[in-house]
Amino acid sequence: MELSLTRVDYAHVSLTHRGTMRLLPEDGEKNQQKVAIGDSNGVLQVFGMKRTEPVLLFKTIPGDKIRCLELAGAPGALQDKIFISAGSTVRAYTKKGKQFLGFDTNFSEDIRVMKVVGTHLLVGANYVYTQYDDCVETNHYLAKDEILDIVCLPLEKTEGLRPVLACADRTLRVLKGSNLLYEVGLEGRPTCLTLAGGDGGDSGENVLYGTQEGHIGMVSINKQCAILQWTIWDENHYGSVNCMDHYDLTGDGVKELIVGRDDGSIEVYSYEEGEKPVLKCSHMAGESITSVQGGVIGSTEGYREIVAATFSGKVFGLSTCSPNLLYSRMSGDSNEMEKHITALRAELEDLQAKVAREREKYQQATQSTTSGISAVPFFSIHDKMILNKDEASYILSLEVETPIEIVLLQSDIPVDILDVEKNSAVVSFSHCDPESGNYMLATYRCQANTTRLEVKIRSIEGQYGSIKAYVIPRLQPKTSQVREYQIKPLSLHTRIHEFDQNRPYNVLRLKGDFSFAMVHSWVAFCLPEVPQRTPAADEIVYIFTSTFLDTMLECRLKEHEAQFKSDNVSTISILKDVISKEATKNKTKLDIACDVCEESVSHTLHLLHPKLEEHLILAKKVQLIDGLREVVMNEGSHDSLSPEYQDILAHADELLALFHKQPCYLERLYGMITDLYIDKFKFQGINVKGRVPQLLEILDNYNLDRLVSFFHQDD
Repeated sequence: MELSLTRVDYAHVSLTHRGTMRLLPEDGEKNQQKVAIGDSNGVLQVFGMKRTEPVLLFKTIPGDKIRCLELAGAPGALQDKIFISAGSTVRAYTKKGKQFLGFDTNFSEDIRVMKVVGTHLLVGANYVYTQYDDCVETNHYLAKDEILDIVCLPLEKTEGLRPVLACADRTLRVLKGSNLLYEVGLEGRPTCLTLAGGDGGDSGENVLYGTQEGHIGMVSINKQCAILQWTIWDENHYGSVNCMDHYDLTGDGVKELIVGRDDGSIEVYSYEEGEKPVLKCSHMAGESITSVQGGVIGSTEGYREIVAATFSGKVFGLSTCSPNLLYSRMSGDSNEMEKHITALRAELEDLQAKVAREREKYQQATQSTTSGISAVPFFSIHDKMILNKDEASYILSLEVETPIEIVLLQSDIPVDILDVEKNSAVVSFSHCDPESGNYMLATYRCQANTTRLEVKIRSIEGQYGSIKAYVIPRLQPKTSQVREYQIKPLSLHTRIHEFDQNRPYNVLRLKGDFSFAMVHSWVAFCLPEVPQRTPAADEIVYIFTSTFLDTMLECRLKEHEAQFKSDNVSTISILKDVISKEATKNKTKLDIACDVCEESVSHTLHLLHPKLEEHLILAKKVQLIDGLREVVMNEGSHDSLSPEYQDILAHADELLALFHKQPCYLERLYGMITDLYIDKFKFQGINVKGRVPQLLEILDNYNLDRLVSFFHQDD
């Protein structure tokens, strides 16, 4: 099966949040559906298409940002009632625009996720989940970490209401009433949930999830446990999964899976070849996709399409209608189309004249000697910085509602800027003075229509501080917004669910007159993915793995006591130094005890060995390329070269691309081994910084056994 999709633009509203666009179901009179969409201005509007023009059915007045939009109805009836959440209020409308519900939940925070199942209203705000039945609170649950999405298994297929919460600690939490049935640990942070096939499958228990890392998976939510069915790994790093839907695009009776991602890609997966879906086609929209749904809105002939909404508010379709047929259907009578084009040109010229007049009026107002005014134009930025586990680096994405002109990055700690293939911006680096606290200054100059920029950053563990991004859009007058991102001491660690007890571990124990909240704040300062809110428990355990070294860390926290276990001595050393410094700031006395396991050092070196050996071989091959090319140029042939050298020349471009993709990688590995050596002897009270040149010499002529012997020569 091959899918060919043609883009058709329908409308442009204000900025949209994730999941705030839905297609109203067909009412039987026409096969064309209507679009319901809510935006950041608080406006809900429903429109349909007549030929090439959107026809507005109704539109509400502006208000608080609409963060959620759901369709619901009585069980067995048409699901055409529109529910929206704005602030802490839930409102509901008929498809003709009549409001029949206005319910204030009295939340102190904005509602972030919402589901409507019959008379049941399920809402979540940060850590709080509440269930209402006919607007009366019936159940309540406080999650350990932020609630990112919610789905409910279908009532007609399962016994009782069974909500599933997607939480930021890489966990699905299955509830029954106000109680937690069980937790499901995932390989990534779940950002989007949907029922498999739209109805949960035959049993109603199959749930699809998408993660911040870009993976897609399906899990069966039974009464006692969950069973992972399959996972699709995002090997190409497309972007976070924002939205999903099931729809039969091809009309063969089997629904396809439609996925919208944060980087602007829309993917279609087919179930034809088995239970696990296979990617069939994709489309790049150029900006974040906030909602996707399959249906028919632009064609009276019933051509199926994917309807999508973007961060900036664009609503467009990807139609299965062929481009030629679509063009002829849209063009219609040539005289009518000519009139339409003439009217559009006149409207465009009128708008340009109005903009010129208002700009001139503004310039005169700012230069007035009596009451000069100057207004800074506001623009919204959709930004996030995510740790890419596969490459042990952070991906900073910046998206603006208007084209970006310049992005300036400034860091007060040493970081590496890695190349991103998706970027078309020109980057330049300025000379910095580290003594003044400025280690990096990079300027990205974007092309005319660039609204989204990605930057890949690799930090050094133990070095912590902040990175600032100054975003300058193509607006007049010139203005800028600043975003600041914290780089934590153990920035390359990520949360996992299982701890390997069979490794040799070093242990750091802390005791003192500190509260549970205080020690939790210290850990949140040192490590990513730790909730800012202190859990409501007497003891908490966090487990991490290093994305660069594959070492592990267990943090066991309670009042007056904390224990840290890691198979990397440097991790323990960083924690000891940073927590001691934070405790001194708070004038808190700590009793510190460290147990260093000598076997852990050899264990860590063996974990480093494959990476170090691979990149040393790569570096040596890259050094030979220029010389080998010169030999071939002089001799006119590569027949005199050995098979090994011929292979290097044959793959020269690939080797160079791989080497330049990971700049300073060897230096980082050398630095980690050096830190490991210094930290090992620091716990013994020995200063070995004078031996570092010997260590570097061994690394240049690398041999694992010789390196291990050097580490243990003074034991």
